[in-house]
Amino acid sequence: MDKLLIKGGVRLQGEIRIAGAKNSALPILAATLLTHETVQVCNLPHLFDITTMLELLGCMGVQPVIDEKLNVEIDSSTIAHFSAPYELVKTMRASILVLGPLLARYGEAEVALPGGCAIGSRPVNLHISALQAMGADIVVEDGYIKASVDGRLKGASIFMDMVTVTGTENVMMAATLADGVTTIENAAREPEVVDLALCLIEMGAKITGQGTDTIVIEGVKELKGCSYSVMPDRIETGTYLIAAAATRGHIKVKDTRPDILESVLSKLEQAGADIKVGDNWIELDMHGKRPKSVSVRTAPYPAFPTDMQAQFTALNSVAEGTGSITETVFENRFMHVHEMNRMGAAIRVEGNTVIVDGVDNLKGAPVMATDLRASASLIIAGLVGENETTVDRIYHIDRGYECIEEKLQSLGAQIRRLPA
Repeated sequence: MDKLLIKGGVRLQGEIRIAGAKNSALPILAATLLTHETVQVCNLPHLFDITTMLELLGCMGVQPVIDEKLNVEIDSSTIAHFSAPYELVKTMRASILVLGPLLARYGEAEVALPGGCAIGSRPVNLHISALQAMGADIVVEDGYIKASVDGRLKGASIFMDMVTVTGTENVMMAATLADGVTTIENAAREPEVVDLALCLIEMGAKITGQGTDTIVIEGVKELKGCSYSVMPDRIETGTYLIAAAATRGHIKVKDTRPDILESVLSKLEQAGADIKVGDNWIELDMHGKRPKSVSVRTAPYPAFPTDMQAQFTALNSVAEGTGSITETVFENRFMHVHEMNRMGAAIRVEGNTVIVDGVDNLKGAPVMATDLRASASLIIAGLVGENETTVDRIYHIDRGYECIEEKLQSLGAQIRRLPA
């Protein structure tokens, strides 16, 4: 397996472009199954998870075409069967997103129970019970969700027992072709859910309330093709800004959206960063100063995102003072803490909170990534550490960050990939 070798101690400086959002691109690719017309998806990030989703469509008989600008055109009229096999689903939980579209468009679907990152339970029972409320017959057997419906799905009032992004997306996609009106209460408000809704509306869906906790979908007979550009990745944006803050640097990130990062930007300002924003750019300057510790508590959007928690742990590890980080979304999401402590950090876990006493500097060490965002936090720790750090099992990072070592190199970081 590849590793990353990082020589720390360099302040990040310069400009980078932010890629399209993985967590928006995956449901939008699944949504192409809802129409027989061609859908062009633009601004896709070049990531392992995107490749997996395209492979998943391919194994159903859909052949995505990539044009010279790396946009993907998908015509699902060639679909041959409606099964998502375990071999692909086990590497990526988002594969479950094909369940709703297949059921709504073709009346049947068979999707393996998902795998993905080891960051705690993410139950699919909310997807299943919501689709059952819309008239689907679903059984779980032999490790597969086997679903069918006689005729069209029926509109229903659905209350999500817990806020679930993929659950909201699956039901919203299924509801676009259902008979009648579907209301999703306690719906996820994430910008990626809004992005999917806007794409579906472009395809002819009737959706209101996206971005609030109540989404209303009026089913239509059919959807049409369209061309849609995926929104910028807010988590990639935040990761590079935190890396710059931790290294006392000065960077500008372009092709991004400051309006969906307010909770992260306010915490960076508390940490001492000087931040300027435009319509599609953010500039962060630490003026060479050491960051100050911040305390954060994760919660569903618009609160502080769980996907930024590990990176702030890395920032706090070299900041002035003591900060606490409380994780309320996923259990088992502090596996990066032990690795950072091996680099000289002073972090302790107390239940679902980590207490971080900032130290003057970290020491390079061999560390191992355990999930996608933990990988990013260990890279940030390596960038601020003395000497050399090697980050092992970086296949996690390739699932969510496009060309991370090239982008960091362009900001002055001494980082390179070591082949297995």
